[in-house]
Amino acid sequence: MPRLFILTLSLLPWIPVVPCWVTTQNEVSVLEGGSITVPCRYDPKYANHVKYWCRGSMREFCTSLARTDETSSTNPSKDKVSIFDDPAQEMFTVTMNNLKETESGWYLCGVELGNGWKADDVAYTKVKVIHGMSVENSMVSGEEGSSVTVQCLYSERFRESEKKWCRSGDWSSCLSTGSEGSYEDTSVAISDDRTGTFTVTLKKLQMRDAGWYLCSAGQQQVAVQVQVTPRASTKPVTSPPPPSQSAVYLPPPKPITKESWSSHRYMLESVAVCSSLLLLVGLAVLARKLWILHKEDSELRHFKEMKERFSDNPSGMGDLQHVPIAFHNKATMDVRAY
Repeated sequence: MPRLFILTLSLLPWIPVVPCWVTTQNEVSVLEGGSITVPCRYDPKYANHVKYWCRGSMREFCTSLARTDETSSTNPSKDKVSIFDDPAQEMFTVTMNNLKETESGWYLCGVELGNGWKADDVAYTKVKVIHGMSVENSMVSGEEGSSVTVQCLYSERFRESEKKWCRSGDWSSCLSTGSEGSYEDTSVAISDDRTGTFTVTLKKLQMRDAGWYLCSAGQQQVAVQVQVTPRASTKPVTSPPPPSQSAVYLPPPKPITKESWSSHRYMLESVAVCSSLLLLVGLAVLARKLWILHKEDSELRHFKEMKERFSDNPSGMGDLQHVPIAFHNKATMDVRAY
C-alpha cells in the first residue's frame, strides 16, 4: 500500500491540468513529399520559456525534433524541421518539409517549465502524411472569354508519372503532359513542375467549357468543377430622355423624421390598444352567450326528463296533485317541486 501511494504521488506532476495554456490544431493532413507549418499558441506568461517540438503520444517518451534554445536554421524552407518563436504573437511555429508516409503519427507542442515537480505544458496534434492527389480549389469560376487556373497537387511517388487533364466521363478528351512535362494548345495549357504540382490553365473560356473535370497522376484522380459565367454586356448606357413639357411634376416624398415617426407610432399604438379592447369585449360577450345557452339547454333537458318520468308513471300523478310547483325562471321553465 505505501508503495502504491508513493507511485501515485510520483505520477501527479505528469497528469495534464486544466486549463491548458498551450493549444494547437487537432489534426494536419499533407501529401507525401509536401510540407506543413503547425502553429502552437501559448499563454503570455510563457514568453521567456523554451519551446520544443517532439514526436510521440506521451511526454516522457517523446523524441525531440526541434527546440528554441538550439541554434536556429539559416534556411528553414529546406531543413527537415525548424522552429520559430514569436513572443509578440504569443505563438511559436514548427515547419516540417519533405514528409514521408512513415512520418504520420502524434506530435507535441511543448513549453518547458524547468521544474521537476511540475509537468511541461503541452498540446498534441496528429499529422497524416498520405499519398495521392488533391487540388487547391475544387471549384473555379471565370467569365466567358477569360482564363482560369487549376492547381493539381500530387504526392512524391507520382513525381515522374504522366499527368492528365480530362473531362469527367469522357476519357477520349484527356490531355497528357507526356515526357516533356507540359502540354499546350489554343484552349488548354498544362505545366508540371515535377515537385508536387501541375498547373492547368483554361484559356478563352466558352459556355460549353463548364462542367466537371479530373486531375490525374498515375492511378490517382481528383475532381474539379469549372463554372463559366456569361460575358457582361458591352452596350453603352444611354441616359433617359428629358421629360416633356406636359409631364406632371411630382414632388419628392418627404423624408421620415423622428417627429413624424413618433406621431405615426403613437397612432399605431392607439389603434392597437383599441383593437385589443374591442377583441376582449367581444370575447367576453361571446363567452356569456355561450354560458347562457349551455345553462338553458341543461335546464330544458332536466324539465323534459321530469315530464317523461311523470308520463311513464301516471299513477303517481295523484300524489303530486297537492305538491306545489314553482317556476323560478319563466323563460327556461325551471321547475322545482316542494
